[in-house]
Amino acid sequence: MTLTPLDTIDLPLDDRRDGKVRVSYAFGDNHRLFVTTDRLSAFDRIIARVPFKGQVLNQLAGWWFEQTSDIVANHMVSLPDPNVLIARTAVPLTVEVVVRGHITGVTDTALWTQYAAGVRTMYGHDFPDGLQKNTKLPEPIVTPTTKGEMGSHDVPLSCADVVNHGHVESELWAQVQAVAVAVFNRGRERAAHAGLILADTKYEFGLDTNGEMMLIDEVHTPDSSRFWIADTYDACMAAGKEPQSLDKEVVRRALADVGYTGEGDVPELPAEVWEQTSARYIETYERLTGLTFERGTYPADQRITDAVATLEIP
Repeated sequence: MTLTPLDTIDLPLDDRRDGKVRVSYAFGDNHRLFVTTDRLSAFDRIIARVPFKGQVLNQLAGWWFEQTSDIVANHMVSLPDPNVLIARTAVPLTVEVVVRGHITGVTDTALWTQYAAGVRTMYGHDFPDGLQKNTKLPEPIVTPTTKGEMGSHDVPLSCADVVNHGHVESELWAQVQAVAVAVFNRGRERAAHAGLILADTKYEFGLDTNGEMMLIDEVHTPDSSRFWIADTYDACMAAGKEPQSLDKEVVRRALADVGYTGEGDVPELPAEVWEQTSARYIETYERLTGLTFERGTYPADQRITDAVATLEIP
């Protein structure tokens, strides 16, 4: 049976906001309702729609919010539907907090892309000569970027830039960096138990109505993180091959292989790329959580509309 991926949704709620992957609405005075669609973004563009991707992101992020709540507060309240999150209202910080444990990547902002071009100072960090792609860094590093709107690119920042350019005041930024590294280390521990390597990830932070910092958006999903299969990592490195990946890097590589860097029309990719991507997302969920992925019914928009209609707005 052919499934039609969830591209968007129209709910009878106020203050609609559209992101690259999520649609959100006001839900009472101090909450928002987020719907995670099946849209897949790469190179800061919407590339495709992949069945069950939104459900994986939503449910896996919910699991990780629970796994990291002892480190930092988060915005999650409940998941009333596989694709729906009720969250506390937040004022997002104007930077994305990327934590990198390996030197890798194919995008313009990736460490390896810049390093291979001869750059040795990136995001305010100095790197020695002689590094190899996909190798582990001595310690995780924070590499912030601006938050590009849909269709625009993120701009790299140093940690000093974040404060000097007025994005985040210094005391809060120091707290954000410490928490980000702690959450990343928790992610690496859990990933290792699942036979995976968490190579790098992206976090978003915001302030609640009392001005307290909290983790928002999503955590350690195949969209925001790069997961490699641990058992085959050494063999791949020895053979000069890319690590086996359980994230959307397969899409980035397929696009890069045909010369696409984010500008112009998106080239068509073979159907198996999208089939493999859906399978990778589901496998990542099951490996990390130890749970069996229960596929939500399609069409997802009707299921979500029906679920939201039963909710009581606080």
